[in-house]
Amino acid sequence: MFVTTAGRTNEIMTANARAIALELNADFVPRKKRSVSALQEIVKDDCLVVGKERLELFPLGDAEPFFFHPNSAMFRIKRLMKGENDPLVDAAKLQEGMSFLDCSLGLGSDSIVASFIVGESGSVTGIEARPELEYLVKTGLKTWDSGYEAINHAMGKINVVQGYSLQFLLEQENDSFDCVYFDPMFDESILESDGIRGLTHFAIYEGLSQEVIQQAIRVARKRVILKDHFRSKRFEDFGFNVYRRKTAKFHFGVIEKE
Repeated sequence: MFVTTAGRTNEIMTANARAIALELNADFVPRKKRSVSALQEIVKDDCLVVGKERLELFPLGDAEPFFFHPNSAMFRIKRLMKGENDPLVDAAKLQEGMSFLDCSLGLGSDSIVASFIVGESGSVTGIEARPELEYLVKTGLKTWDSGYEAINHAMGKINVVQGYSLQFLLEQENDSFDCVYFDPMFDESILESDGIRGLTHFAIYEGLSQEVIQQAIRVARKRVILKDHFRSKRFEDFGFNVYRRKTAKFHFGVIEKE
């Protein structure tokens, strides 16, 4: 990956882009009024564009960029504000003050909802393997203005960690988090949402294994939660009790420790 600026740039934006390139150990390529596609023809790599308002990731060969946005978290939290239910909140039995580990962060929509529920006294940690995606989502969570102070605060307090979920779990002590969460639907790109389709190029297919699940059970204080396609065999393979939802394309499975 290389880093450049938006088409209309200035010294501050250029300095910011250079600093980001240095942090990500990537090359900085001056824009010089060239299009992103023209730069990619030369460099032959993905491109991170540093603009005035946001960061944009252009996968090599794709015309449309990927950028951070809260995706489904906005309307889900608005429903919660009205006293309605959320399937993840129900499956994880999330409450104020709990700790939540998201092992497949993606755009962070589930982590944002979890952060809203666990509140100031709770904590949410999300793991992302790709450094550029980790940087983009971490930055977006801190800077995106949803128009709602409570949602902005929920996004801003999420701790984003760059790394692989198995390695992270191996480094944790027993009962470190109340809930440990997996969403392999993100990895396998079967979501139909336009908001997350752009992630498919950047997804790292770490997958689930008996070792990952066993480590999650060790690290979880209360429960391990799996979100997966309603036809998935992983619920049965890994011993999850399934919360089936009529007409929904995905269900939640839970392994309780209490």
